[in-house]
Amino acid sequence: MSAGCARLLAGWHETGRAAGLRDHLDRYGPPPLATSRKGRHQLIEDLDRAGLTGRGGAAFPAGRKLRAVAAARGPAVVVANGMESEPASRKDQTLLALAPHLVLDGMALAAAAAGAQDAYICLPRSRPRQVQAIREAVEHRRRGQLDRVPVAVREPPARYVSSEETALVRWLNGGDARPASTPPRPFERGVSKRPTLVSNVETLAHLALIARYGPEWFRSAGTEDAPGTALVTLAGAFARPGVHEVGLGAAVRDVLALGSPAATPQAVLFGGYQGAWLPGGPALAARYSAPALQAAGAVPGPGLIMALADGSCGLAETARILAYLAEQSAGQCGPCRFGLPAVAGDFADLAWGRGPAHRLEQRISLLTGRGACHHPDGAARLAASALRAFSHDVRRHLTAGPCDAARSVPHTTRTAVPAGREGWR
Repeated sequence: MSAGCARLLAGWHETGRAAGLRDHLDRYGPPPLATSRKGRHQLIEDLDRAGLTGRGGAAFPAGRKLRAVAAARGPAVVVANGMESEPASRKDQTLLALAPHLVLDGMALAAAAAGAQDAYICLPRSRPRQVQAIREAVEHRRRGQLDRVPVAVREPPARYVSSEETALVRWLNGGDARPASTPPRPFERGVSKRPTLVSNVETLAHLALIARYGPEWFRSAGTEDAPGTALVTLAGAFARPGVHEVGLGAAVRDVLALGSPAATPQAVLFGGYQGAWLPGGPALAARYSAPALQAAGAVPGPGLIMALADGSCGLAETARILAYLAEQSAGQCGPCRFGLPAVAGDFADLAWGRGPAHRLEQRISLLTGRGACHHPDGAARLAASALRAFSHDVRRHLTAGPCDAARSVPHTTRTAVPAGREGWR
């Protein structure tokens, strides 16, 4: 399968401009809202048959998630997650800029299928232009009476873990935008203690297309075990970094070619800051899908692919990312308050040629599965993958000292414990 594939971004590829409501209706017509119980169940069954999984990072089956909310007692709530907290990721921002009404259609269809009475789209308050554009799109739809359930635009704080679904629910309920302990999950007890569907904006846009064209159409792209397309952000050592829509199962080599890499990358980071590094050779030999990347030791996560240029230092880059993750934690459990700063500091020491490496390995093992949320797990995955991918650099740094690229890392990146409640409201 070729890498490039235009579905969500078909309108932009054809016209070269963002789709306003008139463009959207000319192309797709109004959302095919189900009016009967049978019709609502049909959409959920179509999602199951399509094999759509969440595009926010967790890759949970979309049909199963919607079914759980629809089956719960009481009126439901739909929350579209457009926070996109990965610093280098731009896929959700691009989708909302170029095809906002596909996302809003998906919200309307999900609300009808779940029996929802309220719907929210959450966007970070750090992007006021995006927020204003979506408010205008929602208002245009209100005037056109397209949506039975009104959509409210909300602006949580722009923190790394604020995009986690329980953090959004907690914030919409008047609390801090920090992940909450589970169970109960949002589908059981979410916004206003009601069953709540929290779904990434790209997932909802795919839902809107499946409702129109059916599961077989969706499966005509991708592979049997990873159907459909996905948006990816190419960042790092590319001549043309940016957002592309690719068929799942495409060769990673072909996906990277869309960004015109200057040379064969030394390594590739899949899945963003909580993803995993693969050395250049194994990365180029892989296929871009969750099953294929997992078999290779990586994850697609939220669709961020970062290429590390030859001559850069993977240990230094990982140390910087770990320092950021430590600073951005919710600071509400031991692994985040103490474990992440310790691992970040150990990695900075390693970049500077100070060890021992076995202490870092031990600390990484203590992070996984012990946090109040999955933030420490993602940091541990990144750190462990870096030790594997850059094992030769580890030995060289410990014997010969830091390379020139590593000297830009502070002598220590040990961060302070996150302070109080500031920045979370």
